[in-house]
Amino acid sequence: MTIYLENETDVQFDFDMEETVHCVVEKVLEQEKCPYETTINILLTDDQGIRQFNQDFRKIDRATDVLSFPNIAYETPADFQHVEEEAADCFEPDTGELVLGDIVISVEKVQEQAKAYGHSERRELAFLTAHSMLHLLGYDHMTKEEAAVMEEKQEKALQELRITRE
Repeated sequence: MTIYLENETDVQFDFDMEETVHCVVEKVLEQEKCPYETTINILLTDDQGIRQFNQDFRKIDRATDVLSFPNIAYETPADFQHVEEEAADCFEPDTGELVLGDIVISVEKVQEQAKAYGHSERRELAFLTAHSMLHLLGYDHMTKEEAAVMEEKQEKALQELRITRE
């Protein structure tokens, strides 16, 4: 698994950010039984940076906490049966890794939401990473049923990692 993690802010957390992101990504991939080695790009930015991405790609002119840009269109979430049919678009030619997509996280929102929800910044970063990973694997939360599935999967991954709401 390759994670390209870039922090374009000056924000430093009091925990190992890379280790947290790595273990959450790994847990979600394990939970969803991904049969491939993967590549994921993660950008940590500020509210202005994510606002620009939101405006450019979703035509929504406001900051958000996380954005997901999946590389794969799944017929069913986490159903990897058809990715090899689109090998030219889905696999990194040099490594053979499945390119899942990109995640953009606002570190300002991590800090704000951790405070608002009364848990650690590590928990909030882990939650946003798990949430976005599920989007990269084809999950969504447009209906109550879809939202319930995502919430259960996010919580299960974080509980197994013992990243709780302290």
